[in-house]
Amino acid sequence: MTYTNPETIALHGGSHRADPNTGSVAVPIHQTTSFQFQDTGHAARLFGLAELGNIYTRIMNPTCDALETRIAQLEGGVAALAVGSGQAATSFCVMNLCEAGDNIVSSTDLYGGTYNLFANTLKQFGIEVRFVDPADPEGFARATDARTRCYYAETLPNPKLQVFPIAEVAAIGRRLGVPLIMDNTAAPIICKPFQHGAAIVMHSTTKWIGGHGTSIGGIIVDGGNFDWEAGGDRFPTLNKPDPSYHGAVWSQAAKPLGPIAYILRMRTCLLRDIGAPMAPFNAFMFLQGLETLPLRMERHCSNAIRVAAYLSSHPKVTRVIHPSVAEGEARRRAEAYLKGGQGSLMGFELKGGKEAGQAFIEKLKMFYHVANIGDARSLAIHPATTTHSQLNEAEQAASGVTPGYIRLSIGIEHIDDILADLEQALS
Repeated sequence: MTYTNPETIALHGGSHRADPNTGSVAVPIHQTTSFQFQDTGHAARLFGLAELGNIYTRIMNPTCDALETRIAQLEGGVAALAVGSGQAATSFCVMNLCEAGDNIVSSTDLYGGTYNLFANTLKQFGIEVRFVDPADPEGFARATDARTRCYYAETLPNPKLQVFPIAEVAAIGRRLGVPLIMDNTAAPIICKPFQHGAAIVMHSTTKWIGGHGTSIGGIIVDGGNFDWEAGGDRFPTLNKPDPSYHGAVWSQAAKPLGPIAYILRMRTCLLRDIGAPMAPFNAFMFLQGLETLPLRMERHCSNAIRVAAYLSSHPKVTRVIHPSVAEGEARRRAEAYLKGGQGSLMGFELKGGKEAGQAFIEKLKMFYHVANIGDARSLAIHPATTTHSQLNEAEQAASGVTPGYIRLSIGIEHIDDILADLEQALS
């Protein structure tokens, strides 16, 4: 059967129904490095991409494959690749298209680690990142030239929390022949970027998909909806012979396998050469989290709306940042792109700035003070001195971080207990 409802896909998506050898309903953990070939012809076909199959766990593993196919179906894509972390996923997304001398255009509204990767680390490889304020989508067009390989943004950016104009920027990219890559980490289930024109979607599976703070991972989903071949010289990594794989032209080599040129090259070249595979045990853990993701997102989002309303009326709070209390264009975007929930990340500022914010965090009893988001537990942190501390003041401000900003990731506890902890800390 083909399923369309996320609650069912999360449990039954992909090809796994039961293990053919044991009948196991749960996906087995294939904790192995290598896979026995049927014969020399079978081995040659796998290495020659005449058929897809398992060779070595650094490149493909059945447990990871079950997670990949399920998340691809959940997002509405054609194929996916699981990797060792969300940061690896971001890096692979860009490196799969860029060579030295190329550039990408990125939203300014990013997680601090991603901003640092783009502003500093990618320079070492000769890749330029041009930052654009998403408040003006046409800025992406103005920043584009012949060597622009992709646009990059976060659906619900951490920590600015103003929904990105996906359809507007995707349309600009389609007009200019540039694909939009969306980090959908903070909005699984509630946003479907492919429906709005995105070409690639990625997640840090560490966050809501895993949901229990136990495993690190990332995943990239190919929408199969972008014509890389038509892009010609804009995508040399996909349209010119690849000397690292017998001169394969990936936009051609992928055709017998489906519209998967982007993700096929990523698997057979980047994952092969750089590594960063997802461990089979972590893939198993993410499958467990995925099964309850739709239910958890309902509670995450409903709790967050209650917390945002509570904080908005509190006399010690000067500002609350959450889609449910947004106004103007930010509210329009939230209503256009977020369906079934407004997300569980939020920010707020206290009277007294940095000192008051730090004192508040130290008084929390139930909330955990950790550098993570998307956990079933409620979490709190002070970004200016932690997750965004590598950025200077101007970069922090561009990302939405002020000295007194507190970020909350609202969990699935009973709302009365969440509000009680916030109240006692504020008091």
